Amino acid sequence: MMTFKSAAAIAVGVAALAGCASMQSMAGWETLIDGAQGMQNFTNMGGANWRAEGDAIVADKRPGNEPTYYLATNKSYKDFQVRAEFWVSEDANSGLYLRCSEVRPMTDRTCHEANIFDKRPDPSFATGAIVWLVKAPVPVPRTGGQWNVMEVTAKGTHMTVTLNGVKTAETNEARDNAGVIGLQYAGGVVKFRKLQVRSI
Repeated sequence: MMTFKSAAAIAVGVAALAGCASMQSMAGWETLIDGAQGMQNFTNMGGANWRAEGDAIVADKRPGNEPTYYLATNKSYKDFQVRAEFWVSEDANSGLYLRCSEVRPMTDRTCHEANIFDKRPDPSFATGAIVWLVKAPVPVPRTGGQWNVMEVTAKGTHMTVTLNGVKTAETNEARDNAGVIGLQYAGGVVKFRKLQVRSI
C-alpha cells in the first residue's frame, strides 16, 4: 500500500525528471536577446536607434541616407539554428542576415537574408524568402502588427526558413562559410524580444 510519503517522493522524482528533460531540451541554445536584455551581445552597424524598450530590443529610426542598418552578433556562426521572435509594423523592412562574409558593407549579397518585408515593391523576395536564392511564398506571409517566430537552419549548403511553423524557403545552394548574424533595420518599427542560436 502506497503511503503519503512514498507518493510525495514519487511526485518529487517525476518533477525532477521533468525539470531535467526541460533543461536538456534547451541544451546548447545561446540566448542573445531575452526581452529587453542582450544589447551587449551585438555591435550596432550604421547607427540606427536600436535600444532596449519595454519587453524587446527596438529600432524605429535611422540616421542619414544609408538604406539599411544592423545589429551584428559579436560571434560568428557556421552550422546553426537560429530562432527569432519579432514584431514589425506593416510598413517595416527587416530580416535576419546570416553567414555574413563581409560586414562593411553588410548587404544581402555578402550575407544570406531571410527576409521580413511584407510590402516589398517587388514581392518576389518578400517575407519568408531567402533573398536572391528562394522566392517568397504566394501569397506573401503577413507579419505586420503581430508577434511572429522565424527559424532558420543552416548546415553546409542546406538552409531552411520557417515562419510561424510553416516552411517558406529551402535551398541546397547556401554559401558554406561562417559569419555573423545581423538583425536588419531598414524602415518602420522593428522589435525583437527573443533571439536564440545553437550550433549543430
